[in-house]
Amino acid sequence: MSAYESEKENWLRNQSAARAARVRALLRGEPVDVSSSEVMLGYRLRQHHLGVVTWITGASGGGDALGRLERVTAEVAAEARCEGKPIFIPQDEFSAWAWLPLGARHDIAVPGLSAKGIGAADGIRFAVGAPAPGLPGFRRTHQQALSAQAVALAAGPSGQLMTGFGEVAPLALMSGSTELLQAWVAETLGALADDDEHNARLRDTLRIFLQENGSYKTTAERLTLHKNTVQYRVRKAEESLRRPIGPDRLQIELALLASHWLGRTVLRPVGEPGPGDLSPPAR
Repeated sequence: MSAYESEKENWLRNQSAARAARVRALLRGEPVDVSSSEVMLGYRLRQHHLGVVTWITGASGGGDALGRLERVTAEVAAEARCEGKPIFIPQDEFSAWAWLPLGARHDIAVPGLSAKGIGAADGIRFAVGAPAPGLPGFRRTHQQALSAQAVALAAGPSGQLMTGFGEVAPLALMSGSTELLQAWVAETLGALADDDEHNARLRDTLRIFLQENGSYKTTAERLTLHKNTVQYRVRKAEESLRRPIGPDRLQIELALLASHWLGRTVLRPVGEPGPGDLSPPAR
């Protein structure tokens, strides 16, 4: 029995290494036989895929971190009603890449995905790409998931449990320098960039108000607020901006998107001078 278990472990280890090597060859665009790759991976490549990066933050991994990540990934796949098992490729003891098989579907609502095993206390995080078909889609959705993970990592502990590329695509493409992004957010939002509860409420209300094309009624319904409260918050947000929203709407929406997903990474600590404030520090 001991010899059998040892040989079984070696076989599983070799199989895992072979699967990982084949996936990396596919990602590099190397000429590989699709049919044999599907047999080796136990996964159909000629379908729509959803690329996933999952990891455990901080020191909360424990001894079975990869096992937990694989179980939660399977839960997410089940919630997405996948047509088979996902590919799960460990990268180190606390992170892995995965692909969810969607078959012919491409309309999956990524922000709505969740899993019972995902909890803030567990430190489990997910970043996902957009559904894409075939081998090119297999590579593209993975690259998108990696870009979404970069945004999530930049947010630090305050980041979301699940980050979808479709929600943060502008940030993923512009967040090469967090320092520059923070300065730009502060310049764009003015006092709204202050990291406190009051401005957080104003930012959230204004962000949804702009998403809803300036509809006070729809914004109030989404936030479960009275319409007058929404009108008051939008007015106060405009006062903090010190300029009308119209001419700079795109920049303001992007800055609000950055503050929503990256939090204090790009917000200004309370008491720190704002852009253009040249008054000397108090002694």
